[in-house]
Amino acid sequence: MFNRLALGSAALLAMAPAFAQQQDFSAVQIQSQQVTPNLFMLSNDVAGNIALSTGADGSVLVDTQFAPLNAKILAAVRAARGSDVKYVINTHWHGDHTGGNEPLGLAGAVIIAHDNVLARMSTEQFMAAFNQRVPPSPAAALPVVTFPSRTTFRLNGDVVQVVHVENAHTDGDSIVHFTNANVIHTGDTYMKDVYPFIDVSSNGSIDGFIASADAVLSRSDAATKIIPGHGALANKADMQRFHDMLVAVRGKIQALIDAGMSEDEVFAAGPTAEFDAAWGQGFMTPENFTRFAYQSLKK
Repeated sequence: MFNRLALGSAALLAMAPAFAQQQDFSAVQIQSQQVTPNLFMLSNDVAGNIALSTGADGSVLVDTQFAPLNAKILAAVRAARGSDVKYVINTHWHGDHTGGNEPLGLAGAVIIAHDNVLARMSTEQFMAAFNQRVPPSPAAALPVVTFPSRTTFRLNGDVVQVVHVENAHTDGDSIVHFTNANVIHTGDTYMKDVYPFIDVSSNGSIDGFIASADAVLSRSDAATKIIPGHGALANKADMQRFHDMLVAVRGKIQALIDAGMSEDEVFAAGPTAEFDAAWGQGFMTPENFTRFAYQSLKK
């Protein structure tokens, strides 16, 4: 069974557990894009997108990238006229989204995530895609507030709904909906204009990705702004295209499974072929996406 990625781009390498130890972050720049008057998207080419909320309750970060980028992230917070980071919400456990937790936790930020994020961060994990073991995170990096399905915060003049979506990118994914601002951070349950990474080792699945896209669409309208886990700011039409692609590919792969085909035979049949030009040019190749989708449907 194929279970190891052909590593290529920085975005893909960033998900590998050893990346933070190997990467020179000195040249990485944090790009800040104002989404609403007090909500910003902080991004770069090596880690997951951050949502920053500023206001009277203190700065709120959705995801934290990597610890070596902490000073640059805090500089971006100050440039957005944000105060000290009081709250961190993690969308899932992967290091390119939680790697900056520790310095923020040590500085007093309250870290919030789904129950399974704490479970995975506090114990050794194995990511078959990279053939690597991931050691437990330091105590200060761990979530101190967890929830089983959803939770709501009233911060900086907004109602922030954090909703668990089951077994999509991982088994601990959450989408974060700033309801008044009409902005949704999807974590890695959505990566703009590329095939997604189904982390089968963390119980991710193509069915979960579809359900997560449905959840985001149900909360969206034509004016909604969507912050993806990776990639440029998106909207409901972008999410609809992503959803429709997933549904079509899932149907093709399931039909081939039902016909008795093996993983290699399913890949050879080219179930993603009609979508590869549009979606297969990013870090997740059509082969990797097909194989991980197959594996998730066979579990």
